[in-house]
Amino acid sequence: MKKRIMAALVALFFIAGTAGLGFAAKLKCTVDGVEGDKVTLTCEDADKLKAGDKLKISTPKKGGVEGC
Repeated sequence: MKKRIMAALVALFFIAGTAGLGFAAKLKCTVDGVEGDKVTLTCEDADKLKAGDKLKISTPKKGGVEGC
């Protein structure tokens, strides 16, 4: 009986932990300007952001190398 309860608890914690990862917001933005270490962006759904939010921004991937 204890094994079933422990298995259920472990499964519940796993589900709760992975569900939190799915709530990360993804925004599509364009860069308007770069001045030193400051970047100005225009984003769709920018109302989801507030001052002080930390963002992870990735650079666009370059196209593949063309062959001969």
